[in-house]
Amino acid sequence: MSQSNVPLIGPAALRAALAARDELAILDVREEGVCARRRLFYSSIAPVGRLGLVVGQLVPRRTTPIVLVDEAGEYTPRAAALLARFGYTNVSILERGVSGWEAAGFEVFSGTNVPGKAFGEVIEQRLHTPNIDAPTLKRLQDAGEDIVVLDSRPFPEYQTMNIPGGIECAGAELVYRALAAAPSPDTLIVVNCAGRTRSILGAQSLVNAGIPNPVAALTGGSMSWLLAGLELERGQIRTAPRPEETALAGARTLAQRAAAKAGVVEIDRATLARFESEAATHTLYRFDVRSPLEYEAGHRAGWRSAPGGQLVQATDEYVGTLHARVVLGDDDGVRARMTASWLVQLGYLQVFVLADDDASAAFEAGPEPREVLRTPGRTRWIEADQLARALEAGRVQVVDVDSSLAFRRAHIAGARFIAASALQDLLPRIDDPARQLVLTSSDGVLAGLLADELRERHANVAALLGGTARWLALGLPQAAGDDGNLTGDDDAWYSPYHYPPGQAAQQMESYLAWELQLVAQLERDGIASIDVIDFDTATRARSAEWLATLQSTV
Repeated sequence: MSQSNVPLIGPAALRAALAARDELAILDVREEGVCARRRLFYSSIAPVGRLGLVVGQLVPRRTTPIVLVDEAGEYTPRAAALLARFGYTNVSILERGVSGWEAAGFEVFSGTNVPGKAFGEVIEQRLHTPNIDAPTLKRLQDAGEDIVVLDSRPFPEYQTMNIPGGIECAGAELVYRALAAAPSPDTLIVVNCAGRTRSILGAQSLVNAGIPNPVAALTGGSMSWLLAGLELERGQIRTAPRPEETALAGARTLAQRAAAKAGVVEIDRATLARFESEAATHTLYRFDVRSPLEYEAGHRAGWRSAPGGQLVQATDEYVGTLHARVVLGDDDGVRARMTASWLVQLGYLQVFVLADDDASAAFEAGPEPREVLRTPGRTRWIEADQLARALEAGRVQVVDVDSSLAFRRAHIAGARFIAASALQDLLPRIDDPARQLVLTSSDGVLAGLLADELRERHANVAALLGGTARWLALGLPQAAGDDGNLTGDDDAWYSPYHYPPGQAAQQMESYLAWELQLVAQLERDGIASIDVIDFDTATRARSAEWLATLQSTV
């Protein structure tokens, strides 16, 4: 597909398409770090250099209307050509990209997971989610008050650093495990994350469900804890306990009530089978919202893993098609219902819960399969030992195309880093006809895809089999740092935690301020379809009373 025959869509027409509430995917084909500086509200990130790795799962239906976005036409023609090769048939390009959108007077956002994070801020503003600040929480902990701190991030994030005494209880696990984690109804439950969103949504989940405990979100999460001059723990493995029968029955009742209040539609196996038969004309996503470890131990065949809390915050990473059907499942009757009660409020998905636990359904084990779309061709691989000898002899040049953050931590000695989408543009600057070009990525998959794409222009290109991970595991020569990084942070959004100590505090303050201003930006734009539900439970009143009493004793 050449640039000349890819249809353009103007900003006003795209706004009208969004207002029509039909299926539509808006894919920003720049790298994440670039996209995070200027982007559209409802876009999903699908970098052109990684398109074959992400688009099959983001946009599973090949006839879905897709609008491609970049800054001003630098990557969209190439992305459209790739999508045509992958079988997508309804692709257009936003005329003049983000620049044209802004020139038309429409709002330009920044950041990652913008719909989910904006959603959290709207929730707090409209529902007045109970909050507690870091110094107050520390004082209560030091005084030995009856408090449980539940960390609503996934376990790897929790293990990196956590509020002292905190227990991992990621997202959708909160209502599932809270009654077991805090069996006394007098225990204050404080929910935290790294910043604001998952703290707010986590605490509000417990409020919406109507648990008997008082609840509060930690204002600003672990960032506010550090900004207050307090220390974090690292390397912890504490996890909230699974509920036994009594606690599970109570959690299930609370979740059923919350889902009903939110208008969540529950379906049986027959309805799911109908949805599956219609997937060629109506996009269907099927998500198992349990923890990744539970998913790997056994899940419904063909379903994807999407832990509930992450799915709510990072919906744009899992669902690229607006107004698609999304079916959620679990094995407990709690986590899918609570996740669905949030997704319906986002206002741009058709959300269902599979309530029919069919013992005859096909199950499989193992990690989620990765759908890889590629251009025709046979990848030329090079083994690690071959590459080591070639490097020593000076016969190759190695380009890492995976992650600038991972490159900084450890990379093949002598390698350069180029963000995947920029490889074709920068290659003429570094190409040496006398040396073979070898691409590497974490596991070699992305490197293999890019090597296949480059073969038309560069006959002497190969990919490292097993990627950088295998090279490092074999103990072969490695280096660390940013020397050799030719594209800086274009490939990834750097969180405040990625900055050196001298810059981290300022970055944290800026990030928290960015989250707080999202509501005003949404109001200016008027594009979001968020529909907040007030569950009006007794938990809200009890939490407010508890926090008011606390303030009176300060």
